[in-house]
Amino acid sequence: MSVTTVPIPPVEKGSLAKLWGGVALAILIAGGAAWWGTEKAVAGACSAKAFAPEGEIEKTASGLQFQTVKPGTGAKPTDTDVVLVGYKGTLASGKEFDANPRAAFPVQGLVPGFSEALKMMQRGGSYKLCIPPALGYGAQANERIPANSTLLFDVDLIDFKSMAEVQALQQQMQQGQQGAPGGLPPGMVPGQ
Repeated sequence: MSVTTVPIPPVEKGSLAKLWGGVALAILIAGGAAWWGTEKAVAGACSAKAFAPEGEIEKTASGLQFQTVKPGTGAKPTDTDVVLVGYKGTLASGKEFDANPRAAFPVQGLVPGFSEALKMMQRGGSYKLCIPPALGYGAQANERIPANSTLLFDVDLIDFKSMAEVQALQQQMQQGQQGAPGGLPPGMVPGQ
């Protein structure tokens, strides 16, 4: 039995360098395309279509986008306040996931983007928000909000009070209910 040898042609000088250069270029192109696609998807959710045609859109360092549709007046809520708001929340697709014409919330304890936005509002104002997933529910999902959803809100800040004021009002209401039959405040008892 004889073994026949097949000559291997020599590799041209610089071929390996060209090969590795091509691989590096392919990786850069793929990475750039992935970044561009992700950036486009994130920016698309908070596109100008999500906001009123007139008015400035502010973007905070955290990534929250905020627009004042109708300015309010006076002070702004703080973390220790309770707000009364009317709101409508939609996904970037336009599907509504929640709405309430009059809801009371403590400023602290909501999703970070909503809390941040409330502290930028004034009593009587109307606002539009675009909350990226990192400032919303992130990877958490429920039956109404898919994981990693961008949240869009229309918010009217009706009023706000400090937590101490709210607790004092609750205490007054409890005292009033204890003083009258049937839980009615004094002076509201029929026949008196």
